[in-house]
Amino acid sequence: MTSLPDGFRKGRGALSNTESRFDSLSREADAAMLADLEALHGESPAPRTTIAIEPARTIISRNQSPDVPFDQSINMYRGCEHGCSYCFARPNHAYLGLSPGLDFETKLFAKPNAATLLEQELRKKHYKPSVIALGTNTDPYQPIERKFQLTRGILEVLERFQHPVAITTKSFLVSRDIDILARMARNGLARVFMSVTTLDADIARKMEPRASTPAKRIEGIRLLAEAGVPAGVLFAPVIPALTDYDLENVLKACSEVGATSAGFVMLRLPLEVHGIFIEWLEEHFPGRKQHVLSIIENMRNGKHNDATFTSRMRGTGIFAELVRKRFEIACRRLGLNQERHPLRTDLFRVPPEDSPQGSLF
Repeated sequence: MTSLPDGFRKGRGALSNTESRFDSLSREADAAMLADLEALHGESPAPRTTIAIEPARTIISRNQSPDVPFDQSINMYRGCEHGCSYCFARPNHAYLGLSPGLDFETKLFAKPNAATLLEQELRKKHYKPSVIALGTNTDPYQPIERKFQLTRGILEVLERFQHPVAITTKSFLVSRDIDILARMARNGLARVFMSVTTLDADIARKMEPRASTPAKRIEGIRLLAEAGVPAGVLFAPVIPALTDYDLENVLKACSEVGATSAGFVMLRLPLEVHGIFIEWLEEHFPGRKQHVLSIIENMRNGKHNDATFTSRMRGTGIFAELVRKRFEIACRRLGLNQERHPLRTDLFRVPPEDSPQGSLF
């Protein structure tokens, strides 16, 4: 991998356009061209976000993973402008012939027919309702949602069908949809988890450059809780020797504004994410790199990644066990995870289709 100049990657998480596992050619920055562009503009031009329209054929994804608490999910977008350096969804961009590096956060895809497809699937005769999760791959409230409003369209359909939804996000933008979420929550149909990795705004800015600041995420939890929407905090990922120290602080700050549940996930470095994250560490925290990687090896059976079901989210070994115990003690002290009612599926109903005949028939 060849890192790009500082100005060219301003506001981005990845430092380069690393090759994917499917690439037969390597990518390398053209230093002469970048120098010419810098001379022309007075500074290195940052890569712009481009959005391609992807007419989807289906919209509900299904999984049978034993360590994932849902079997249905929807992703309205491919790629994510938040640019989190550790994002486990980055390798998916390789299937599009693009880099999991900068391409993942600058070359995005939107599925404008998402809500229409969802309604069609929910109307199928043999459809059985179960919680639909949003935010399992890319963030449903990333910046382009302000323009496309695909997530809001999905929520409008789910509310009409009285269908349960669980949302995970890093964005304050979720507060825009509190009107729908509050109505659904009154019937036990909605829950939101806000992912908060650290309270350190400087680390967050480097690690998740276009996500909401930690303070705004906590404010989002407060607004959701005040509106009656069950809100939780997801301390994820836990990055050893970098953010793990903040576990209790994050849980305390979120519980004080109304979070009632919490979870955590250990850092995962699958496929291309491994190189992207290590390159990021070398750039921003070179003095901690070896310490971070040595602890990762300790909790991943001597490797940097272990995809084994049940342990991939929590890790193994002394460090993983210590984080688990710290998490449980903090939750007990703060009253988190005391009671969590399952979202309801018994209210699901298929509303009548709009008819050009109006109400005459």
